[in-house]
Amino acid sequence: MEMIIAVSVFGAVLAACLGMFAADSVQVISRSRIMKAIGQADKSQGESRSFKQRVIIPLLHKVTAFLGNSTSKEKLTLIEQRLSAAGLAGQWNSKEWKALQYGLAIVSGGCLFGVLSLISPAFMQNFGLALVGMMIGFIFPDAWLKGKGKQRQTEIQNTLPDVLDLLTVSVEAGLGFDSALLTVSEKRKGVLGQEFLKVLQEIKMGRPRRDALRDMSKRLEVEDLSSLIASLIQADQLGISIGGVLRNQSVQIRQRRRMRTEEKAQKAPVKMMIPMVMFIFPAIFIIILGPAAIKIMQELL
Repeated sequence: MEMIIAVSVFGAVLAACLGMFAADSVQVISRSRIMKAIGQADKSQGESRSFKQRVIIPLLHKVTAFLGNSTSKEKLTLIEQRLSAAGLAGQWNSKEWKALQYGLAIVSGGCLFGVLSLISPAFMQNFGLALVGMMIGFIFPDAWLKGKGKQRQTEIQNTLPDVLDLLTVSVEAGLGFDSALLTVSEKRKGVLGQEFLKVLQEIKMGRPRRDALRDMSKRLEVEDLSSLIASLIQADQLGISIGGVLRNQSVQIRQRRRMRTEEKAQKAPVKMMIPMVMFIFPAIFIIILGPAAIKIMQELL
């Protein structure tokens, strides 16, 4: 009886998922037919659309509408900040990401429950493991997003001094600040190059340079970059030479990077104590004291 209930639950979850995907596919196909009929569909754009844009994003919109406003505004704001730090702000919004968390939790829990039910008939044990799978599926997107943001921030901290040197040379060679940013974005392919291009695009659209730079600082949340942008905005307001500001900031950022490296080096012995005490010392004690313990036991017996 428990086996029949488990298979039924798994079949219901699988049928619901397939039904949602099928309904979404039918809607996408119907929409494309209507657009072709009125002459608004572009074949090249249709072929270039990815599976995420055709299926996953519309499905997440449905799930988001179903969930409604169950998530607080503070949580959504935090997710938006993490998406911006990870470079996914233009691809996902906070509600879509939250819907992805719920959807991945349901799918992972249902699939795990179905697989375990086919292996073992223990209903309560399989249900408990399925709940653990749901928790992992819910936590994984948030953990991956944090890791992605930290990875980008680390890359920015490592490449910022070299980028500043190139920017300083370009400005002192006679280029304007915007032209120097364009030169740096062309020479340095990475996170900073992409962000500088985004700033230049916003400036070309008519946005003030100060606002574009402030948004980049809030978007990336890197302390060194925030200090640099604050200095550049202040120099622009006071009419100070940008070349001198860039050179001074480059020296200060290199000093801060050296201090962070020295701090990590000082923390390394403390972090090494835990694996040494747990894994290395027991093996050494066994090798040194093992023969003596065996001889003592033989003498006593």
